[in-house]
Amino acid sequence: MAASVAAAARRLRRAIRRSPSWRGLSHRPLSSEPPAAKASAVRAAFLNFFRDRHGHRLVPSASVRPRGDPSLLFVNAGMNQFKPIFLGTVDPRSEMAGFRRVANSQKCVRAGGHHNDLEDVGRDLSHHTFFEMLGNWAFGGEYFKEEACNMAWELLTQVYGIPEERLWISYFDGDPKAGLDPDLETRDIWLSLGVPASRVLSFGPQENFWEMGDTGPCGPCTEIHYDLAGGVGAPQLVELWNLVFMQHNREADGSLQPLPQRHVDTGMGLERLVAVLQGKHSTYDTDLFSPLLNAIQQGCRAPPYLGRVGVADEGRTDTAYRVVADHIRTLSVCISDGIFPGMSGPPLVLRRILRRAVRFSMEILKAPPGFLGSLVPVVVETLGDAYPELQRNSAQIANLVSEDEAAFLASLERGRRIIDRTLRTLGPSDMFPAEVAWSLSLCGDLGLPLDMVELMLEEKGVQLDSAGLERLAQEEAQHRARQAEPVQKQGLWLDVHALGELQRQGVPPTDDSPKYNYSLRPSGSYEFGTCEAQVLQLYTEDGTAVASVGKGQRCGLLLDRTNFYAEQGGQASDRGYLVRAGQEDVLFPVARAQVCGGFILHEAVAPECLRLGDQVQLHVDEAWRLGCMAKHTATHLLNWALRQTLGPGTEQQGSHLNPEQLRLDVTTQTPLTPEQLRAVENTVQEAVGQDEAVYMEEVPLALTAQVPGLRSLDEVYPDPVRVVSVGVPVAHALDPASQAALQTSVELCCGTHLLRTGAVGDLVIIGDRQLSKGTTRLLAITGEQAQQARELGQSLAQEVKAATERLSQGSRDVAEALRLSKDIGRLIEAVETAVMPQWQRRELLATVKMLQRRANTAIRKLQMGQAAKKTQELLERHSKGPLIVDTVSAESLSVLVKVVRQLCEQAPSTSVLLLSPQPMGKVLCACQVAQGAMPTFTAEAWALAVCSHMGGKAWGSRVVAQGTGSTTDLEAALSIAQTYALSQL
Repeated sequence: MAASVAAAARRLRRAIRRSPSWRGLSHRPLSSEPPAAKASAVRAAFLNFFRDRHGHRLVPSASVRPRGDPSLLFVNAGMNQFKPIFLGTVDPRSEMAGFRRVANSQKCVRAGGHHNDLEDVGRDLSHHTFFEMLGNWAFGGEYFKEEACNMAWELLTQVYGIPEERLWISYFDGDPKAGLDPDLETRDIWLSLGVPASRVLSFGPQENFWEMGDTGPCGPCTEIHYDLAGGVGAPQLVELWNLVFMQHNREADGSLQPLPQRHVDTGMGLERLVAVLQGKHSTYDTDLFSPLLNAIQQGCRAPPYLGRVGVADEGRTDTAYRVVADHIRTLSVCISDGIFPGMSGPPLVLRRILRRAVRFSMEILKAPPGFLGSLVPVVVETLGDAYPELQRNSAQIANLVSEDEAAFLASLERGRRIIDRTLRTLGPSDMFPAEVAWSLSLCGDLGLPLDMVELMLEEKGVQLDSAGLERLAQEEAQHRARQAEPVQKQGLWLDVHALGELQRQGVPPTDDSPKYNYSLRPSGSYEFGTCEAQVLQLYTEDGTAVASVGKGQRCGLLLDRTNFYAEQGGQASDRGYLVRAGQEDVLFPVARAQVCGGFILHEAVAPECLRLGDQVQLHVDEAWRLGCMAKHTATHLLNWALRQTLGPGTEQQGSHLNPEQLRLDVTTQTPLTPEQLRAVENTVQEAVGQDEAVYMEEVPLALTAQVPGLRSLDEVYPDPVRVVSVGVPVAHALDPASQAALQTSVELCCGTHLLRTGAVGDLVIIGDRQLSKGTTRLLAITGEQAQQARELGQSLAQEVKAATERLSQGSRDVAEALRLSKDIGRLIEAVETAVMPQWQRRELLATVKMLQRRANTAIRKLQMGQAAKKTQELLERHSKGPLIVDTVSAESLSVLVKVVRQLCEQAPSTSVLLLSPQPMGKVLCACQVAQGAMPTFTAEAWALAVCSHMGGKAWGSRVVAQGTGSTTDLEAALSIAQTYALSQL
């Protein structure tokens, strides 16, 4: 038996894959009696099974926009939202902290980043960029291997009715290098459930050891596979379900340590499960996709979808069907979760997905313009019941898709014209310039995929400069790296082991309620109380727990209570100092505070020895804290003012603030106009001027669920949760009948705030830019900084007014006009870089750039007049002949070129070269060769001969050229010009 099992294992190693292509499948039914269950029923059966039979809590799918996880472009697995539990960093007061056994259907996107299926979509019958992952979890040892395997087997065989003989199992075979034994416990569980040993196979860490990333929780996994062949011929196995048993932690040095708590994390792709249960040979043949495929055929009048792949798919029609159907699902889900096509990060990936869908629909399926947007209602009909946000945002999704499709088609037409124009300038063997291709690409101006540019060139028989393109890509990557926001230095941190040890010791989470202990004096200033605390734990820089720290040592302090605000919710951490009881003259500076699983870790430098059990007194930096309070209250007012001005659809996407400035990202349908920016500022100023009270209160989270207008973010909130209300007491604001939250700022927020709005002083929006289509980032300042910004704005407005008056008066000569143009150029730079109201910057820039255009027009007119005058002087000086070589005074090279051109227009058979002496011995040169003197005599060679003699350079064409040099002997330069010309004529 052992030998036959080993032989089967060898035969099946190639059959077991995480993402099978499902090519060339048998046309036998995938199940002997496939139920006619719809996908929605399959999803519901999974959730009901775990809720009703096994007591799991059902939790909604998280957004596909990762929550506070910069390591991900998109949520790509069901476990992503539960990372804080696995890492031990979950807020103990949050709802999530109480999770023990949960189940859900999670929206997942795998496009870009480590898990990227984008380019595979369409080529086979199974890959998707968007899919649904069904999962069940057990946290903190709620249950483990035996229960997880039993539940999975029960669901598949008894609820879904999959024949047992078609299910195969893989388990972890151990890893001697890592010191891990085979997972014989899991093997024995499957054998006890009646799975024959011949269908229970062992594999190594690559197949059956799951890791979250380079570091973090990990563990062996067991996978359930389905045999597509059904016992006919060699098994064709596809993975259905992966059960991960998290029991280790991968350390930074690569070693494995036991986790303080064990967890179960399972995931099963809904699309693949539905294909099995509906007896389909492809996920695209299920009712998750068939409505879309039908709509595509009707909208494009293409041949019907036949499910072909590879060479059998003539014209790639079926590939295009799969691409469009998959991509419109991904686009709809991402946009409904607030990710819009843009220029970097996830928005750039989404832009590529949209343009890939447009290409396939337009080029292969011959879809009419606006076709993609027409598919959105079909997606909503298919997925909307499971994910209501699709129904709420269906109109916005369709509009964004249609707008971006139209923009892409316009870019494509313009790109064709640019390619044609460029090709006319190339020789027969010239390669297409990399710079032009780059400007056409997604990384350049037009946003065309590079492979599409290459295809367009291939159709015209032209080769692209690939080496040059690679160089430009490297330069772009280096530029982005330089422009990227600096990564904040990682401070001291409590890892999963340190947190587990604290919990094992029964150390309670830090009481940080004293951070709210401050009051307003009658004078209007704030009084911040101190906080008495005890040192519970000390950590060295590498995270080692110690009993004491010495002089000059950087360390982490864990106290029983604190009045320091730890960085969270977009607000910067407090800073300040602490002193030991009875030794108030020795200050321990605290640089910042961080929250780690409910514990507040203070990062400090010890000027003297500090020990466990020491009593300390904490003092926050009052100016820093007050600056954060003002910015945070101002952020709430700004958020409210935006909704008042732009409408209730304006949602906050994120924020960050410190005492210097605040940053707010919001959803906007279009970029804000100067009038809207000014209106938003005025609304905030009104609230500030009324000096309204700011009410703060902790309430049960359930009370905030149905309050119209209440602002909250896609975050995990503690329970009870803190509510911040401007001008209205919290109890009144939370009364749904009051509608108060629609009339003022009411938000869920753990931050520290002013007690009255008047202390904001003023607010000025100093910058705005679109992060992506539909998302705008605003930068703002408050108080005295805001007043200074307004004053600077007024000062620049006066300068623009003065420049307007100067331009209206006109210039006497070219030199004066040039000085005015330079002054206007400096004024443009000053307006662009000044810290001033953004609405005013936009208005002034529009004015001053118009002035620049008028100034340049005036310069050209003066230069033309000057050139005409000098032309007449030269014509009078020189008799008719084949050459004019002379000197003339000219303020600039452009004037000199104009004189040369006017001379040649009036004397077409004459070749002209003029030199113009400038200060410091510099000489300008311009020349034009008569048509009859070419091709032996060229302007470029003539200018080069003269400028080289003067130690300079020249450039131009066969007809017209110019250059510069330096000489004190103009006569010699003129002689060179005369001699060279006569030798060529």
